[in-house]
Amino acid sequence: MVTKPKAREIFAADFRDRIVHHVLVDYLESIWEPKFVYQSYSCRKGKGTHQAIKDLKKYLRKINHNDHKPAFYLQIDIQSFFVSLRKDVLFELIKKRVKNPEILWLTKTIIFHDSTIDFYRKSQMSLFDLIPDHKSLFKVPSNQGLPIGNLTSQFFANVYLDELDQFIKHKLKIKYYLRYVDDVVILSENKEQLKIWRNEIDSFLEKMLKLKLHPKKQILQSVDKGINFVGFVVKPEYTLMRRRVVKNLKEKLRIFNQNLGKVILLKDGSLKEFRKKEGKQMLSVINSYYGQFKHAHTFGLRSKLWQKNFGELKRFLKSVDKNLSYFKIK
Repeated sequence: MVTKPKAREIFAADFRDRIVHHVLVDYLESIWEPKFVYQSYSCRKGKGTHQAIKDLKKYLRKINHNDHKPAFYLQIDIQSFFVSLRKDVLFELIKKRVKNPEILWLTKTIIFHDSTIDFYRKSQMSLFDLIPDHKSLFKVPSNQGLPIGNLTSQFFANVYLDELDQFIKHKLKIKYYLRYVDDVVILSENKEQLKIWRNEIDSFLEKMLKLKLHPKKQILQSVDKGINFVGFVVKPEYTLMRRRVVKNLKEKLRIFNQNLGKVILLKDGSLKEFRKKEGKQMLSVINSYYGQFKHAHTFGLRSKLWQKNFGELKRFLKSVDKNLSYFKIK
């Protein structure tokens, strides 16, 4: 069970099963990767969140002619995607392109395996009460849902929603479209056109994939308001970090300083050990956040955090440059 950013069930397969998952995905990727549309960014080599943001910025510049024309965006989310996905529909999609009987057997075994039968529970029982029934594999029909945590589930999500990608790109012929898992962003100069596309997408999902758009996670507004996508808030003229990301780093810095304060009270030998172990762990966490920040307009944010939130950490860390790109241990 994880509780951040929201409550989720995570099913972590045994190590040797994960090896088999990688073997299967490597095989299936060779079939599906040439078929996938360019604008699918999740769990694909050469894609990911940074490429999605880079392309979104490029699309924004094109559609509003470098901030000279009004433009709008539609952002939609599929309701309870991973637990709503139909196993029979998924396997039929796989069968259309895979003929190897051994691969089909293995794929079917993994897709239809019931993760809620043979498992070890690793979190406190009380945490599972945080999950609504429609979000839990323990509460949905047996022919429904994939376990979040498996590499195969991430890949199968792309196979399943490739049907939506193909419909959007080749039937609706939408030019400015991006998808990361089940989070979809569409750009247009015409707000009414976005409404029409939304209704057609909703109808397609329900009829062909047995899915529904989340009624409370639909945004239709001017691009000037900013598009909150894959951890960033993208506007035509600049990009910011999502507030939740900044808040998470501030909380980690507070805990790091609290732990560091206890070490400082001890002898020098403890400080040397701190630099070797805990210090390196803290450094990797901080630098991962600052690495993300470099993909947005965040020099002011980076400077403010360094001045106000690093505290005792300043005694042990130094920036590699004036731009506060990342840090080293002194």
